[in-house]
Amino acid sequence: SHDVDKIVHAAVFTGIREDIERKDSRRIIDINVSGTANMLELASKLSIERFLYVSSGAVYEGLEDTGILREDLPLNPRGLYNSTKLASEHITHRYGELHGFDTVATRLSSPFGPMERVTGHRAVMSMLQQVTRYAIRNESIPPLPIGNWDFTYVLDIAAGIQTVLDAPKLSFREYNLGRGASVSTDDIVSAMRDADPVVTFQEQSDVEMEISSSRRVMDASRVQDDIGFLPEHDIASGLKAYMQWRQEFEFID
Repeated sequence: SHDVDKIVHAAVFTGIREDIERKDSRRIIDINVSGTANMLELASKLSIERFLYVSSGAVYEGLEDTGILREDLPLNPRGLYNSTKLASEHITHRYGELHGFDTVATRLSSPFGPMERVTGHRAVMSMLQQVTRYAIRNESIPPLPIGNWDFTYVLDIAAGIQTVLDAPKLSFREYNLGRGASVSTDDIVSAMRDADPVVTFQEQSDVEMEISSSRRVMDASRVQDDIGFLPEHDIASGLKAYMQWRQEFEFID
């Protein structure tokens, strides 16, 4: 037997492509919502202290572009993945109320880094996965789209989840996990040149890099102010660590 006092639930079917939504609608709901309910039912039988649901910035889908994304904004996501994430947040909190254990949801802001891999469930991979894939293959990187993003290195995401999980007291039920800082196209180019001095960028190309990462910045002040969590990596150190990992494990996909 095992003494389980806390649970982190992150398993999900990331079916965000519309063709996959259409083909696997029921499966997405079964895995994302029923799967969460199954874990919560287990939690209710184990007398745990805290259940942490790993949610996503995808719950903010459809909001008007009026500034940073705060946890207290009214939400109305449309996609099945987005909607099942929000539904699972609500179900998690209600289960905790009914069965007497603490619950919290962490909303992740555009994670990047080791072990992002092609699964076929997403229309495209994240921009930084694509950029580093070109670089590790010694291929010239196509022109990047102009914009701003809120990327967070995956080790900071993991550290944030652990910090929230182990916090003695939580004042809120939802926390954004991210840097809460805008990263521009120029920032990415500069960081990649620092991480890999021989990397080259194409000035013009017939290939246009497709991206799926959110361009909105998520407010990270709640997790910083309430439990003192601060990410360690900025875009430069995160990309450098990512490239070092790719090189060490010869991960070229």
